[in-house]
Amino acid sequence: MPSPDSPIGVFDSGLGGLTVATELFNLLPAEDVIYFGDVGRYPYGPRSKEIVTRFSRQDINFLIEQDVKMIVAACNTASAIALDRLQEEYDLPILGVIEPGAKSAVATTRNGIVGVIGTTGTINSNSYAKAIECLDPKVRVFSMACPLFVPLIEEGYLDRQASYLIAEDYLSPFRSNGIDTLVLGCTHYPLLKGIIRQVLGEDITLIDSAIETAREVKNHLTAAKQLNPAKKSGSHRFYVSDIPDQFAHTARHFLGEEIKNVMRIDIDKY
Repeated sequence: MPSPDSPIGVFDSGLGGLTVATELFNLLPAEDVIYFGDVGRYPYGPRSKEIVTRFSRQDINFLIEQDVKMIVAACNTASAIALDRLQEEYDLPILGVIEPGAKSAVATTRNGIVGVIGTTGTINSNSYAKAIECLDPKVRVFSMACPLFVPLIEEGYLDRQASYLIAEDYLSPFRSNGIDTLVLGCTHYPLLKGIIRQVLGEDITLIDSAIETAREVKNHLTAAKQLNPAKKSGSHRFYVSDIPDQFAHTARHFLGEEIKNVMRIDIDKY
């Protein structure tokens, strides 16, 4: 049975959820965190709702076996199309990344015009726009898919001219529709904050769903009296469904340091 000193579980289809994990490390330094990246079946975006739900169940079942006290679906696709069903099926708290970002956008916008960027799958799902509309129907939402951002980030192109030119091409329409707030609707995208600010200017407030999700986790654990009482620094463990060495190599762009002992598991067992 999970207790306050049990770990927090985080899963994603790949590496992007590491931005959520990093914010958890920063905001909740005493918490143990277990991260599972399903890189062997990445990406989830083009897959059917049934397949994404089945993959997410397997990810959750693995994390439950690690005796986690709550789970973060740090995957926009899983959060968009499977989260409601998963929350019904499991007794353990499961938090997604869309609702926290939507809440922050509604609370932040001054003129009621919000932009959302994400992968093609997330934008086509309309999940952020729907979440924002539920919170405040008066807020107007403009969405834009930015599919090239993910490979640029994973290749380490965080401050290259090529990334700036692609960002300029994607984001320039936002200058004419009057947004004052932009939701980074993919967990990879916080790594491109600097370039996005260059393109859109400092007057646009960027909503980092990774930060907002970590805050939601802290709020939930505080309310449930499940915060780890330990004063020590928490441990961080990383698991993947394939190629751990490649995961460890690319993860340094997200974590700012090399990680060792990434373990491969057979996710099909779950």
